Order: sequence, then C-alpha cells, then structure tokens
Amino acid sequence: MIANQRYLVPSSGTAFFNRVVAGLTRAGISVMGSRVLAVRGRTSGQWRTTPVNLLTVDGERYLVAPRGHTQWVRNLRASGTGELRVGRRTETFTATELTDAAKPVVIREYLRRWAWEVGAFFEGVDKSSTDETLLAVAPGFPVFRIS
Repeated sequence: MIANQRYLVPSSGTAFFNRVVAGLTRAGISVMGSRVLAVRGRTSGQWRTTPVNLLTVDGERYLVAPRGHTQWVRNLRASGTGELRVGRRTETFTATELTDAAKPVVIREYLRRWAWEVGAFFEGVDKSSTDETLLAVAPGFPVFRIS
C-alpha cells in the first residue's frame, strides 16, 4: 500500500453497526440516506456489498470513504461503475473520483450530515475545520461523484 493511502480497519463495533444498517437498507429502510453499495470485485468479478451514505451537494451526488482506501474504493476505481440498492430498488451508476482540491466542500458537508456516525474516522477534523485543513487530509478520504 502507498504510504499516503490511509485505511482504518473496521472495529467490531463498526462491523456490527454496518451489518445493522445494511440489513435495514436491504429491507427497504434507508437510515439517514443509507444505501447498499454493490461493486464487482476487481479480481474475482463477484458482487461485493457494503452500506454507504449517499450525499447530495448542490444537486450532485457523492460517495465518501470515511475509513480511507477501503476495498470498495479499490473495486470502484477498477470498475468505474456500481449499484446503489435500497430494498428492491437498484440504481446503476458511473463513478468519477474527485481530485483532492475538489474534496473540502464535499467532506465538510459529509461531516455536517453524518459526524454523529463517522466523525471518529476523521481524527480531529470536523465540519468547522478550515479549507486548508480539509485539503491537507483530503488524500486520505476518497470521494466519488456518481451519475
């Protein structure tokens, strides 16, 4: 792994929370905008799923990886496409990764909306952090615009 490719291993509490949110979302109950992200594995070709928070900023939709360069991030980079699922509804999308310079506005909004859930992964950065601070941490937080 490249040194600046930050990755936080999920704790048992995070894994439990993810299972609960994923289960509710699969049942058709979106928890504060949750979706189940499905992306084909970059080597296996098998569908891989994980719960995510779908963020809308100025009419554009984004996926943010609060734990860094996770497997879903690597798979999405390789495939460029995926699915967002809630219950029986499935939406296919194309993903474009944002440059670090474009991330501060999206990261700030993500923290404004979900800091209660993911704030611990941001290690002292919050919605009131300066643009310079958010820009400094941006390489550790992949962000994708989806369409």
